Parts: sequence; C-alpha cells; structure tokens
Amino acid sequence: MHKGSCLCGAVKYEVRGDLGPIVLCHCSRCRKANGSAFASNAPVARKDLVVVDGAESLKSFRTAAGVHRMFCQNCGSPIFSWRESHPEMARIRIGTLDTPVPGKPTAHIFVGSKAEWDQICDDLPQHEGMP
Repeated sequence: MHKGSCLCGAVKYEVRGDLGPIVLCHCSRCRKANGSAFASNAPVARKDLVVVDGAESLKSFRTAAGVHRMFCQNCGSPIFSWRESHPEMARIRIGTLDTPVPGKPTAHIFVGSKAEWDQICDDLPQHEGMP
C-alpha cells in the first residue's frame, strides 16, 4: 500500500493496489496544472485509490476534454486526475506520495510540446505524444 497527502495535510489518500509505470508528462496542460516543466504521474485503478481523510477539501477542475483534475482547495496541491473516457483509471501525482516509491520513471511523454526552456538530461525513452 502507498500513502500520500497534499502540502497542507488536509487531504490524505491510500493506493491499495499497484502503481502503474511512472511517466514524466511534458504536455502544456500538465505544465500549467503543476506549474513546472512536467508532471510525474502513475496510473492506478480508481477502485484502489481511497481518500482516507479530507475528501471535503478535494475540488475538481473539469477540462473541455472531460479530464477531472483533483486538487486540495486549501493548498492547491494537485493529487490525481481521471478521464471520463476511462473512469476506471486515475493518475496520481507521484510527488504527493509519502511512502517510498518502488519504481523509477519509465519514459517522457508529449515531448513534442515540452517547454522550450526545459532540457531532458537522461536516457529514458522520449515519445512525441502518448505512446
């Protein structure tokens, strides 16, 4: 099991199943949502993602494409997202985990739209879009 929380500690969650492969997403939406060069995400089954404290502090932003970005309304930490087209899966933000992460990033995705000021300095596979 993995445990995570937001910056202020109002939202606490558990992943009661496996983390999928960690990817570093460089798309413009992830950059905007995270305020950084990329987002570090891992897919999990939504049935395995349990908010154990602070569900009332979670807010959702729904994009026109039907993506729900869940964040803490107190501190703004992005916690996870899910797509209406794939409601059984969520993508957690790896930086919100409080327990050790068993794996390492596996790839960079959407590098075709990465920030021009960002430089990828590792040997991970790079994909122009979603592989």
